[in-house]
Amino acid sequence: MLWIFFPVHLLRVIMETIPPLKDTRLLIKDVRFERVKVRIYQPKASSNSLRRGMLYFHGGVGRLGSIRAYERTCRYFCRKTNSVVVCVEYRLAPEHPYPAQFEDCLTAAIHFLRTAQDHGVDPSRVVICGDSSGGTLTAAVAQALVNRRDLPKLRAQILIYPFLQSVDFDLPSYQQNARVPILLKERTLVLGLKYINLDLGFIKELFKGCHVSEQQRLKYQKWVSPDHIPHEFKTRGYKPSPKSPPSEEICEMAKLVFDPVFSPLLAEDSVIAQLPETFLLTCEFDVLRDDGLLYKKRLEDHGIKVTWCHLEEGFHGTVFLAVFARLIRFRSGTQGLEKIVNFLRLM
Repeated sequence: MLWIFFPVHLLRVIMETIPPLKDTRLLIKDVRFERVKVRIYQPKASSNSLRRGMLYFHGGVGRLGSIRAYERTCRYFCRKTNSVVVCVEYRLAPEHPYPAQFEDCLTAAIHFLRTAQDHGVDPSRVVICGDSSGGTLTAAVAQALVNRRDLPKLRAQILIYPFLQSVDFDLPSYQQNARVPILLKERTLVLGLKYINLDLGFIKELFKGCHVSEQQRLKYQKWVSPDHIPHEFKTRGYKPSPKSPPSEEICEMAKLVFDPVFSPLLAEDSVIAQLPETFLLTCEFDVLRDDGLLYKKRLEDHGIKVTWCHLEEGFHGTVFLAVFARLIRFRSGTQGLEKIVNFLRLM
């Protein structure tokens, strides 16, 4: 549990790791999309037509991660799918408070959609992608773009074990995987609250559901409920537990966690119904598994095509680790990468 309290700057150093060697097959350059730093990865081989474009939002709970930390991931997608990949270096908290991270990702997405052809990309084949909190940002950006008539439509969104809701932290996956590395149940809440600069003192109340008013419970129960989780995901040690009554003080303090930018699963039906085709990856041994299952249901209920990849042996972070050395590579992560690549090749 000491990992939770490591200084942010130390965790950033750990995530950077040793950078990969130069790849002679790719053209890599650092530029800015408006005010936002990005790194563009392009295959050096010539192409007779415009390529697919992929915008990548890295994970790290808005406080960690960087282009350098995700260098291997972006190179991999560029090589394997013959795509132009853009990794976004959005500003990090706490130096740049929430929602600066979302604002930078949205700015980068708008700029890329407007200038896609300048980078050899077909503007009708732009996909946005992210893992963990980067998946949250991906979902939020996709939602923010649905009513933009002045921009090309996104071809698809790829959500890799995303955090999507803050209504219920007692869903089956939160119970079953509370102590499963890398993302422990308490760690999820601590990092999430630090990201949006909320008091850590009421974590226990959030676990109990005291932050959800009666009115909110009535509204959100149709989207966030163990009742919507398929039975096969409840057989491994899940016990339904009653929610504690709401606390007016806690409800007031926690209002920000229901913002769809932070909890995209809580967006209105009118937004969800306009979202692009979606690839959604979940892991069995991940507290966020059920967030993905619930979002899958919402999307499909509105007729959105969803390609679902569930890694039976997977855990949070396995896809990120898959591009590193064999010592820390897991079969589930490799399987996840292959499924994403297959999906992208169809776009």
